[in-house]
Order: sequence, then C-alpha cells, then structure tokens
Amino acid sequence: MNTIVVTQQPAGRQMLIGSVQGHRDWNSGICACCSDCKSLMMTYFCLTCAICNISTRAGECMCMPWCVPGGLIALRARIRTLGGVEGSICFDCMAMSCCFLCAICQMQRELDAMGL
Repeated sequence: MNTIVVTQQPAGRQMLIGSVQGHRDWNSGICACCSDCKSLMMTYFCLTCAICNISTRAGECMCMPWCVPGGLIALRARIRTLGGVEGSICFDCMAMSCCFLCAICQMQRELDAMGL
C-alpha cells in the first residue's frame, strides 16, 4: 500500500478576470446626455422604464433598483465591472447623488457601447 504525503495545499482557482480598478474610462462623459436623444428622452419622460431597462440589460431583476437599498449604486458598479470601467463605489455614489439623471443616461449609453 502506497502512502501519499501532502506537503502543500492544492492551489485554489483564480476567479479574477480583469483588473479590480478597471482598464478604461466610461465610453461617454456624465454630461454627454444630448449625444444620445433616445436615452435622454427615455430617462426624462419615463424614468421608471429607463431604470428597469438598465437593470434588465445588466442581468439583474428589473425590480432590483426599487427593492434593494442602494440598488442604483450597485447597478452602476455592476456596469462598471462588466465593462472594465475605472472608478469606485464612492464616485458611483456621488454621481447618483449629484447628477442622477445624467448618470442614468450614461449607464444606458455604456450598455449600448458594450452591446448589451
């Protein structure tokens, strides 16, 4: 009978796909709302529809932003992560607090640019 002695733990799986910090900027600036009339009109005239659309396109339940406290900030962070966009939770929070409608439009444009 052979005895095997383990001297090291097996290496775990590496799950990190990209840089935690991201590798690029947003496809368009936060104040570039007029560059895409579709997202601007959708956000301005039917904010609820725009947010549900963003949530669904990002792979979340369309009710998530309404049912989860801080859901819109989490959604913005998810979009950043999916696209490898540089940023931080702090900046996401500031964008959603100070320039809410512009941030919603930017998220829609980013999803368009990513093909989602």
